[in-house]
Amino acid sequence: MSLRIVQTAHYVPPKVVSNTDLTKLMATSDEWIRTRTYIEERHVSTGEQSSDLGLQVARQLLHQAQWSAASLDFIIVATMSPDALSPSTAAIIQGQLQAYQALAFDLNAACSGFIYALVQANQLLQGPYQRGMVIGAETLSKLVNWQDRTTAVLFGDGAGGILVEDQASASQIVAQDLRSFGTQGKALTAGYQPVVSAFYQESSDPAQKYFSMDGRAVYRFATHEVPQSIERTLQQTSWSAANVNWWLLHQANGRIIQAIATHLAQPKTKFLMNVQHYGNTSAASIPILLDESIRSQKIQRGQKLMLSGFGGGLTVGSIALIY
Repeated sequence: MSLRIVQTAHYVPPKVVSNTDLTKLMATSDEWIRTRTYIEERHVSTGEQSSDLGLQVARQLLHQAQWSAASLDFIIVATMSPDALSPSTAAIIQGQLQAYQALAFDLNAACSGFIYALVQANQLLQGPYQRGMVIGAETLSKLVNWQDRTTAVLFGDGAGGILVEDQASASQIVAQDLRSFGTQGKALTAGYQPVVSAFYQESSDPAQKYFSMDGRAVYRFATHEVPQSIERTLQQTSWSAANVNWWLLHQANGRIIQAIATHLAQPKTKFLMNVQHYGNTSAASIPILLDESIRSQKIQRGQKLMLSGFGGGLTVGSIALIY
């Protein structure tokens, strides 16, 4: 039996913030942002939490598949910006859907989160579970210092997801590669939780709540480790890089994606991109891109896809998938 992607969906908050809008908040320009990132605009929540974004996706998915919520066996939400530490974002969505038979949990591997969650879903389907939902949902705007142009220009809010089932079909995860690099974790941080209690008061900088990034280190990591992860994944298959129909990389920065395409010596036209409209939506970026590409009929059943996420942790993950 194999993991089959049954449906895809995505949702973004209606408020669009352009690069020009950001010039009113910080010393930057549309040209500066575009040339360094390819980003033109991003969607920003005006009150919706990650569970709200994910719930919109979940309802779309069930409606499209004509599945009942009761038929779900599991719900996995990849997020680094949950509503709260407890309950999990997945549990909130499970409750709102009334998917009472589904186990639900969050997974945080930052921008690699959707890849990690999809691998976990595949493992669950090897057991007693038949149907599941995997969602990447982020409200990164609450972790951004909107006066810091080194990070604020990069991130956006959104959610994307898929329905999966265990089915004998041509669709399947052919190979995977997951790696973590904790010694490099300080290159990208956000959301520090200080130790504060009746017995101890940690002295901490309030700015530790917000994104802090060593841009050069992250760029070096992505352009070095992502191609290696992809090559390790390909080595587990009978594919060559030229056999891949479409490459769906985490939409962090257009320059990074172009550099990876060059490293792999593959046509840039095969690397799908929507970073210009959404910015970096972390765990939501790959499922949003996947859904848009299927809806536009670029991606067809039976095609070979390479999905690769990279980011905070630091982490990287790749999946060779026949859609």
